[in-house]
Amino acid sequence: MGTHRRPRQRATGGRRARAAATITLAGAATATGLGAGTGHAEPEPTPAEVSAKVDKLYREAEVATEKYNGAKEKADAAERRLEDLRDEAARKEARLNSARERLGSVAAAQYRSGGLDPALQLALSADPDRYLDGVAFVQRAGSRQTATVGRAREELREIEQLRGAARIEVTSLTSRRAELKRHRETVTGKLATARRLLSRLSAEERARLGHGTGDRASRSSPGPREALSASAQAPNSRAAAAVAYAYRKLGSPYVWGATGPDAFDCSGLTQAAYRAAGVSLPRTTYAQIDAGRRVGRSELLPGDLVFFYSGISHVGVYIGDGRMIHAPNPSAPVRVAPIDEMPFAGATRVV
Repeated sequence: MGTHRRPRQRATGGRRARAAATITLAGAATATGLGAGTGHAEPEPTPAEVSAKVDKLYREAEVATEKYNGAKEKADAAERRLEDLRDEAARKEARLNSARERLGSVAAAQYRSGGLDPALQLALSADPDRYLDGVAFVQRAGSRQTATVGRAREELREIEQLRGAARIEVTSLTSRRAELKRHRETVTGKLATARRLLSRLSAEERARLGHGTGDRASRSSPGPREALSASAQAPNSRAAAAVAYAYRKLGSPYVWGATGPDAFDCSGLTQAAYRAAGVSLPRTTYAQIDAGRRVGRSELLPGDLVFFYSGISHVGVYIGDGRMIHAPNPSAPVRVAPIDEMPFAGATRVV
């Protein structure tokens, strides 16, 4: 019986081997097909998709820019405080050195005189008639010396306090500079990515989508009559001056972190416009919105500041008729645009 079963086992084994080979080949074919499918390159984004990605990057870069502006404002303030502390410490050190010199002169004189009491020296002098006057002088000199020592001690104490405050400011400044570096890297990274994406588009596509010399906003240059009309409708002379300044800066390039006079970011433009009108504004959008009285959209007048996005990351100068002048992003210069092209977040009347 063993001799009858062996051929069956070989035949069964052969069938199994052939079946396994078939499955293996089928699996290989399937795997090859899947590999070919997954190996296909992803389709290139359409110009509209590129534009949407670039717009998103610009918004993110603007948020980071405002954070950079805020950190820079604080770093500049810390630098000014540190410089003031150092100047004050230097003045006190100069006074302390003068006091030390005076005390040193007294000590040297006493050493040269052999350490005799000044009153005894006068009593033994060749002019005893001046004795009484001399004693009074010595008493006054002793009082002045005591006062000099007291002032020197006080100056030394104040100098140490100033040095302690300066150390605190140095720590703060170091932290602010590290924060500046982080925000700068974020901004430059996002803008570089945006430039790479835009380089995939033709000049015509960039212009059509608002990322070139063409513009989704107002493409016509406002004339002097329009600028005068907008200024005339402003609630006061300072707002009118800010509007006039914004009109004069139409066409200026957007540069992140810039406050003029030849380039601006969004809050840099509004700050410069009101600086020209004699009004000091904070540096950032999220501080500027609290720099005046809030007004509703239906109450807007030329010169009001209009803010956009939930994080208050963009600002422009309202000029009337639902329009503003703003510094949009690196792909477009300072321009006129409708305020409804971005999510409206609020408005402030500065003066």
